Amino acid sequence: MSPPPPDNGNRGCIFMVKSNNDLMIKNFLRGVSLKPVKVGVCGLGVVGSGTVNVLQRNAEQLKSRTGRSIQLVQIAARRPNPACDTADISVTSDVFDVAKNPEVDILIELIGGCDVALDLVNTAIENGKHVVTANKALIAEHGNEIFERARKKGVIVAYEASVAGAIPVVKALREGLVGNRINWLAGIINGTGNFILTKMKECDSPFAEVLEEAQQLGYAEADPTFDVEGIDAAHKLTILAANAFGTKLMFDETYTEGISRITPDDIRYAEELGYCIKHLGIAHQTNQGVELRVHPTLIPQTHLLARVDGVMNSVLINGDAAGQTMYYGPGAGSEPTASAVVADIADIARLLDAPDVLSGTSVPPLPYDAGQDDVITLSIEDIVAASYVRIRAKDHPGVLMKVTEVIGRHGINIDALLQKETRENDGMADIVLLTDKIREGVLIKALQVIAELDDVTGPVTHIRVEHLG
Repeated sequence: MSPPPPDNGNRGCIFMVKSNNDLMIKNFLRGVSLKPVKVGVCGLGVVGSGTVNVLQRNAEQLKSRTGRSIQLVQIAARRPNPACDTADISVTSDVFDVAKNPEVDILIELIGGCDVALDLVNTAIENGKHVVTANKALIAEHGNEIFERARKKGVIVAYEASVAGAIPVVKALREGLVGNRINWLAGIINGTGNFILTKMKECDSPFAEVLEEAQQLGYAEADPTFDVEGIDAAHKLTILAANAFGTKLMFDETYTEGISRITPDDIRYAEELGYCIKHLGIAHQTNQGVELRVHPTLIPQTHLLARVDGVMNSVLINGDAAGQTMYYGPGAGSEPTASAVVADIADIARLLDAPDVLSGTSVPPLPYDAGQDDVITLSIEDIVAASYVRIRAKDHPGVLMKVTEVIGRHGINIDALLQKETRENDGMADIVLLTDKIREGVLIKALQVIAELDDVTGPVTHIRVEHLG
């Protein structure tokens, strides 16, 4: 039969159903109460406590929007969290109690990490439970196997909160832009790195000093490696790219470079040339293959992404039909991330009475076809990009000529050039070049030759340039 129309836009839930389910659908559309959805939360940290608070505070609104109540029936936490009220909820210290609880319909995985979280999610799936997670590492590194296991068991694994906090960018790719061929996407998808680069620019301060401030403010972990070296952003880019291009998750093939080598001088020189430095995740579908890369990037000061400062996130998506669309908002935090968690819970709640959840209106976890296994991912040496290059050398005649001779010998065009005395006034100078687009492997070879010149005194800095549009 054809799917019934929604009754008033308040519920708006359409199922593909079999004829023997007519009565259930008619009762639903007439406003007959459906059974509550029972939820168990694993992890009561920043996001877990926010999720509890949002579920409790907005319970009536969620009921009106899904057609049924959503009941939090169990929490697993190692310790209480005074940021939320758990007085009337069953609490356990063992997350696997929730995965095996026959009363729980949806398990919310918010413990983080991969080892225990993977076992927990697999146990929940084996016990026929739907799963919602904010765990970007888990999805990026193990999502392919998790989704296949969930498909076989007929349950949903939802993960909107794993990328960019409150910004519904996964949903935008999976649903709102589904009619587009996505050409590329680029985003600021780690708030810690964006905060550090913003403060370095505002205060003309070195990386180490601003990192310490970020740690004091709670924006950076005691061990900040995942954030400042790009691993967190690479997890998120992996998820976005798979949804954008219809490929499997390819975290191991994502090029990752951090921001720890960026100096206030680089930021100042970039500004003088009309650019700012942002730590971007970039995915690009080309005729040669797919580019997956996270690295510091010069973008024009006039670009919208250049105005995304502090801990905020933003993603720019280019589709063949829609053109460029941009998504902006808080990329982390208790309730911003909980907003995405609860949205996934609501999506699953709307589907629970479909005769087969996965053949109802559910969107597949990835638009991936096994035929896409032969997708080629380009190595960083094979991408073509313009570049910013900073060379620290002795400040005497002839040095610039030696540098430009090497550049020319490798067939690299120079778009702009600066030569500046160092602020230390130590007899050194910075030679700053903006190159035209060139294959990265060619540029790397040229820079290796330049680094070996007698007059060059330190590592050569190289930052890619993108105009994104």
